[in-house]
Amino acid sequence: MKTKSKLLPSLPSDAAAERFVAEADLSKYDLSGFKPASFEFEPKAAALNLRLPQNLLDAPKVKAQAKGTPYTRYVRLLLGNDVAHG
Repeated sequence: MKTKSKLLPSLPSDAAAERFVAEADLSKYDLSGFKPASFEFEPKAAALNLRLPQNLLDAPKVKAQAKGTPYTRYVRLLLGNDVAHG
């Protein structure tokens, strides 16, 4: 018989989360709701300012909102993916 996975506890801080991950057996927890996340480590040293038709700006804003990410980060992701995959 399959045992039900535990729900993750609410953690009040990054430090508490780090301790929990370091000490807990995560195989006992339900991680099905997790989504992959990308992290940006490079400093943003350059800016881009361009004029676009409104619909060309609205489309990535809608997609970014659906993914739960700010649209500027989503546009950076699109640019990075395009450059990386040529």
